[in-house]
Formats: sequence, C-alpha cells, structure tokens
Amino acid sequence: MSAAADAGAGWRYGLLGAPVAFASVPLYVHLPHHYAQTLGWPLAALGTLLLASRLADALIDPLLGRWVDRLHARSPGRVLAFGAGAAVVMALTMWLLFFPPWPAALQWPGAALTLLLACASASALAIAHQGWGARLGGDALQRGRIVAWREGLGLAGVLAASVTPELAGYAASLALCALLLGMGWWAWTAAPRPQPVAAADAGDWRRPWQQAAFRRLLAVFALNGIASAIPATLVLFYIADRLQAAAPWPGLLLAAYFGAAAAALPLWLRAVARWGLARSWMAGMGLSILAFIGAAALDAGDAPWFLAVCLAAGAALGADLALPGALLSGVIGRAGDRGRHDGAYVGWWQVVTKLNLALAAGAVLPLLAALGYQPGERDPAALAWLAAVYALLPCALKALAALLLWRLWAAHPEDLA
Repeated sequence: MSAAADAGAGWRYGLLGAPVAFASVPLYVHLPHHYAQTLGWPLAALGTLLLASRLADALIDPLLGRWVDRLHARSPGRVLAFGAGAAVVMALTMWLLFFPPWPAALQWPGAALTLLLACASASALAIAHQGWGARLGGDALQRGRIVAWREGLGLAGVLAASVTPELAGYAASLALCALLLGMGWWAWTAAPRPQPVAAADAGDWRRPWQQAAFRRLLAVFALNGIASAIPATLVLFYIADRLQAAAPWPGLLLAAYFGAAAAALPLWLRAVARWGLARSWMAGMGLSILAFIGAAALDAGDAPWFLAVCLAAGAALGADLALPGALLSGVIGRAGDRGRHDGAYVGWWQVVTKLNLALAAGAVLPLLAALGYQPGERDPAALAWLAAVYALLPCALKALAALLLWRLWAAHPEDLA
C-alpha cells in the first residue's frame, strides 16, 4: 500500500476522478437550470423527468457492480476495457443532452433516454474506478488517502466544470470533459493494481445487505447525501433569483465552493489521524450546518457574503467526499469481502447517491413550484421559500445524519474505524 499512497501512484489512480466529477456538474447542476431557463421546460415537469430517469438509472447500479466484480475476477485489463467503453458512451450522450438533435415532437423521450444513458455510463465508470480503489485496502489513513486523491482530483474537475461554461460555453466545456476522460483512463492503466484474489463467487449483489455494519453506514450516508443533493440542485436558482447575482458570480461562487473542498482535504486527513474517520465526518457535518444557516439569511445583493458561506460549506464538503468512502472500504475489509464483492458494495453505494439526487430534483422542484416559486421570480414570499428549501431543509437533514452517526459510533465503534 505504500506505492498506492505515494504521490505518483495517487495521481495515476485518482486522475479519472476529475472527468467523472466534471460530468456531475452539467448533469446535476447545470442541466435543470439550462432546460428550465433556455428551453422553457416547466419546473414540475422537469422534476418528474429527472426523478424518473435517475430512479431508472439507480436500479441498474447493483447489476453494474456485479458485472465489475466478475471482470475483476478475470483480470484488471477487462475492467479497464469496460471503463473505456463507458467513457465513450458518457462523452457522446452528454453532448446530445446539451445539443439535442431530435425534433420538437421527440424532445421529451429523446431527453429522457439520453439522460438515462449518460447517467448509466457515468455510473459504470465510477463503480469500476471506485471498486478498484476499494480493493487497494490499507488502514484508515491509507484508505483516506486513496479516496482523497480520487476526490481531490475530482474537485479539480468540478472546478473546471463550474467555470468553463461561462468562460467558453457548453461546447468547450463538454469537449474538455471528453479530453479529461481520455487522459484519466490512460493514467488509470498505469495505476497500482489490486492484489489478485481467488473469487469464484465474485459479484454477489446481495452480499452487502447481509452485513449490519454496511446497513448502518448506508443509513447515515443516505441522510447526509439528501442534505447535500438539495442545495446542489437549487444553487443556480438561489444565486440567480434570491441573491440576484449575474455573471461572473455563479461561476465564481461554485469555484470557491469546490476550491475550498479541495484545499480542506489535507486538513481532514490530519483530523482522521487525530480523531478517526467517524468523529472527523461529524465535525464536517457540523461545519456544513453552520454555513447553510448563514445562507438562509441572505438576500438580493448579498453575493459577497454568500462567498464566505461557499468557502465554509466547501471546506465541509471535503469531509463528505473523502471520509464516507474510506469508511465503506473499511467495512468491506472487515467483512472479508475485499477482492470479491467490492463492486457490489460500491454499486449499492451509488444507488443511494442516485436516489438522493433523484429525490432532490423530483421532490424539491415540484415543491417549490407548489409554493409559488418559478425561475426568474421576484415575489418576496416565493423567494423566502426558495431560501428555506435551499438552506434550512438541508440543515435539518444534516443534523439528523450527525445524530445518527454519533449514536452508531457510540454503539458500534468497530463499524466506523
């Protein structure tokens, strides 16, 4: 594991995290706002489409995890070939989403099918990549470093995705994503490879649910993930309408948020060395709550103050990115499933991530429409609801997640090492 933890091995494994994370910004942040503002789709209908496509996408993740486990049982080369195919599909479908070629009569089914393929290919690539990292193992700090390399470079991708649409447009942004996919896959081929494990029963998608430690960790991850998915879905609406901030503020604020997350990763690793994974994650949740409470009080013209919120919330995001994945890797190792069922665990982990994003889009956008908010709204009552749903609802969910994590840590500290 010393090779996996050094800088050269770390960036070779982690570089693919940049385009995978890059894709999440157009898919989950820009796409709802783009379709609502540019194409004029109603919020309720858009929320329904996003919910349906993401639910369908989530259903296939355990099957993808099973597939990846069986490919690992054959050879790492099979996994790399699978990742290459997923990357090609991902790049193509993302282009079609933002530059749809279909006529108006086929707009809805075309968008739904393309969105499903884009999300599924991104999931396939992420599961293959994350499963590879989980197989590298190590103690808590080493696992944290592996995840931090992947997520830290992922944040670099997110930063690029946050600013390139405003600087150069969606075409240049998607072309950059495709270039990063090629570079990341090439680096992955030279990354440290997991130790081979005899795994005749590899790919049992039911195996994770037989582990109580996994079920407990997943419950915390789900609550915390919903709390993070809501502001990710609404942030551009909040900046444009609640803060009434025009360009370059949206790109600057997103860059500050993700930049702070990247800068905080080494600090969270130091916290892990001193406090352990679970208590460090709880500290990150507490910082996030404090930041978003501040966001609820902001109004038109307060974009400079929101920059401070983004820096604090971004620092908290660093904990969310690096620490849960390290905890999951520990659960896999203690269950004796490393090298056999890693993809199954990561597949179900991705299901929860997708369900969080689906619920955020499918429930929150129609809720805001019912409360009287529409893009471009200037009614004070509607904007107050936007601020409450954007900032206060996530705080409540984060607090529940922190409480649950605390109770689990107190009752089952061995699960969270």
